[in-house]
This record gives sequence, C-alpha cells and structure tokens, in this order.
Amino acid sequence: MIQKSYDGSPTLYVIPTPIGNMEDITIRAINILKEVDVIFSEDTRVTNLLLKHFDIKKTLISSHLYNENTNQEKEITYLKDGKNIAVVSDRGTPVISDPGYILVKQAIKYNYNVVCLPGATALIPALVMSGLGEGPFIFYGFLNSKETKRKKELEDLSENKFTIIFYEAPHRIEKTLKNIKEIFGNRNIALVREISKKYEEVIRGTIEEVIPKTENIKGEIVLIVEGNKEEKDFQDLSILDHINIYLKEGKTSKEAIKLVAKDRHIPKNEVYNIYHKD
Repeated sequence: MIQKSYDGSPTLYVIPTPIGNMEDITIRAINILKEVDVIFSEDTRVTNLLLKHFDIKKTLISSHLYNENTNQEKEITYLKDGKNIAVVSDRGTPVISDPGYILVKQAIKYNYNVVCLPGATALIPALVMSGLGEGPFIFYGFLNSKETKRKKELEDLSENKFTIIFYEAPHRIEKTLKNIKEIFGNRNIALVREISKKYEEVIRGTIEEVIPKTENIKGEIVLIVEGNKEEKDFQDLSILDHINIYLKEGKTSKEAIKLVAKDRHIPKNEVYNIYHKD
C-alpha cells in the first residue's frame, strides 16, 4: 500500500505537544488542531489547558493506555464519515513511550492516511545536551519496573556500543542507576530532567558520581548512557579461565556461563558442558 498523505482523504494526525514550555509547539500543529474534527487525548484535562492557551475549541475523546483498544471503533467511524482526527498525548509525541500506537495501526489497517507532525519529544534535546550524543544511538524508553526483568533487559544491552537513551521515573532512578552500574560498569552518563521547564537540569558524570545527586530528585527524567567502549579479546583465554573472570567479579556460575557464551558467540550448552566436565 502506498500512502498519499495529502490527497484530501480522511486523515489521522499524530501531533506532538509541548513537554514543558507552551511555546514549544509548531504553527502547523496549532493549525491542524484548529482544523481537525475531533481530538483523541491521553488526558483531556491537560489537552484542554493547551487548547485554551491557543484559543482552540474542539471535541475531546479520552484515549489512554487503558481504553485505547475500545476507541478503535470510534476512530474508524469518524474516518468513514470523512472526518479528520488528531491524536495527542499528555506531552511530547504520541506512540513514543506514550499511547497512540493502536490508533495508528487501526487507521493503517483500514487504509486511512496517518500523518505525524515533527515536533516536541524529550529524547533528542536530552541526547544533544548530554555531551554523549556523537554517533549512533538507541532509544529504549522505560526499563521494566520489576528489578529481575530490568536486569535482564540491561544484560541484553550491556555489550552495545551505541549511546542508549532511557526514560525513568524519579522514584526508581537511584535503583536503576545501581542496576546499570552493576551490569554495565561505571560508565559516563547524563541525567536530564524537566526539559524546557523552569527547573530544567543536566547532571553529568560517571554513574558513581551521579547517584548521590539523585536523592529526592523530582520531575520527568531522560537518562543518557555511554555505549560500551571496552574492547574485549578472549581468544587467548581458555573457556574455563574466561568463566573464572566472571566468577571473580561475583557472578554466579549460571551467569558466568551465559556471559562467556555471549562473548564468544557460541552455544551456552557448549560452555556449560566444559565447565561441569572439569
């Protein structure tokens, strides 16, 4: 299917909204909000404040994480009737760690146009301000709130050489940083909070240096973590010596076996058999 975005057919507009300062919205976004027939909004209270600021009056439909599935029928009914729709999240760009994905997929399924306007998102300003933004990067979003699953996610990311961008809640940031240090080592990071707001702040340093500064921290946080810069060469080591390196670091035998298999790009059971044979 080829989409002709501006052929005049009914369209779902994905509209970024300010993440802090109300002036961080494009003229085009304001005009589209004025022109659409209805707005699907993550939080109608927040969206009403935005619309009031720009003297816009529109029908709002609540569409958040817990009811987006049930809104698909409403969405398609509007589009079938020739109406244009906007979808907005509380702040920033919908779908990027925010609701909106289901509405986008549904519109595409029924061959309606989906147009996303460029605009506000927290991850790019944070990356640029971090001083760690040269070269490729990965946007990961929120890590799992459960520590066991969070550590597994971090283990999967630990060897990646690209800068990694996370979102995190203030009440979890200290624990997350400790998890990252445990698995990644003491890397350089930047903690950027309250982007474009009055109390915007960037805390740069190693993880050890930043952790003490997170006590009682508030606001929305973007965490930029330096990629893996270590050049590991295990070819001169036997598999047993390789395992022992991780055991001395405090890893369990199960963890060490898994890491050795990953380092050497060989099956885990091959490492397991050598370890337990001896």
